This record gives sequence, structure tokens and C-alpha cells, in this order.
Amino acid sequence: MELKCLLMWLLLGSVKGNRPEACPTLPTIEFADVTADMYPLRTKLYYECDRGYTRRSGQYLGIQCRSIEQVASWVYKEFECIDERVLLSTAPTMELDVTQKPERKTQKTTAPQKQVNLSASEQKDFCGPPKTVPHASLRLSKHYYVGQVLHFKCQSGYDRRPPTSGTRECKEMNGKIDWTPLDMRCTNDSNEWLPQTVEPGSTHPLFSSSVILPVIAIFFVLPIIPAVFM
Repeated sequence: MELKCLLMWLLLGSVKGNRPEACPTLPTIEFADVTADMYPLRTKLYYECDRGYTRRSGQYLGIQCRSIEQVASWVYKEFECIDERVLLSTAPTMELDVTQKPERKTQKTTAPQKQVNLSASEQKDFCGPPKTVPHASLRLSKHYYVGQVLHFKCQSGYDRRPPTSGTRECKEMNGKIDWTPLDMRCTNDSNEWLPQTVEPGSTHPLFSSSVILPVIAIFFVLPIIPAVFM
């Protein structure tokens, strides 16, 4: 009985140990496209039909990275994004999911997903970029796992101030799972004011000695002027 319990404990520990740990919420960077070369197991992504296109009712737009015969692979459900006008004019009786929904601002991976060659070891734990679906784009996932690397690039028109691209990785640092920092901001204003970092013990630029000395001199001179004319 004790041997059976021990084996069960080791089995559960092994399964738990192989399960990737979840990352904290990814900070949003406005006006930036996000892509990835590979995704860890259990990652879920969702396609979203472009404006003017819709999916057939009942079709599922989600995919998941799973281990199939010890190889990480995307699991797809059959779906397609169809022009609403064509379907409504040629087959008005066809059941469509064309319910008007409020437009939500979601960060998408609008940049094309480049194909990469994964090594044998990576193929066990990571899926490559998902396939391209006509008239659809990938919606940025809300859940990532340790090992995920994301590439950010400012959209055209919002790349006036460098750096305009960068990378973040979800990893364990000092016993805590977090995203690596990314010093990047996408803007269309090249003259945008930047806050200056003040080193400990240094004087803020707005209150440098060249400004403080004239101010002190004025305080000494003002009381003298009335005394001269009395």
C-alpha cells in the first residue's frame, strides 16, 4: 500500500513538474504589433475575422498548442472567415453569426507570422507560428507560459522615436516569474518630452546651480533697493 502511494506521488509530481508555469498579465504597448517565433505547450490563441467578414455560426476560432506523439503541434478546428455581403446576397437563408457586437480594442498580431525551423528539443515543448487564415488575424493571447518570447514593433506612423522594436521574455528571475523589461514607447511625435532620470545625490536639471545662484542673488538685492531710496 505504501509503495502504491509512493508511486502515485512520484507520478503526480512528475506531471506537475512538466507542466509549464503561467506568466503574469502582459503589459500593453499601444500602437505596437506583437509576434512570436514559437509558443510553449498549452498556449491558446484565437483568430478574429477582419471587418466585413464573419465566421459561420457554431465554428470555433480558437487553437491550442498540444503535445501529439511527443511533438508540439497546433490543434485547429475547421473554420473560415466569409464576406458578409457575398453570403447575404447569394444565400440569405444560410445561418450566419452576424450579430452586431460593440467594437472592442484588442491587441492583435497583425504582422505576418514568419516561419521558423525549430530544433528537435524545441519541437517537443514549443509550437511554431500558427498558419495564416484568409481575412483573419490572431488576437493577442491573455495567457502565456514560462519560456514565451514576444517581439514588439511600432506600427507605421508611430515609429518616430527610437527604439521602435524590442523583445520581452517570460522567465523566472530571483524566484519570481515575470516579463523582462522593455524600454519602448510607440508615438507619432518625435519631439515628445521625455522624463529625465535623476541619479541619487544629483541635482535636478530644473534646479541646477546656474539657476539657483541668480535666484539667491535676487533675494539679497531686493531688501537693499528700498533702503537706498529712503
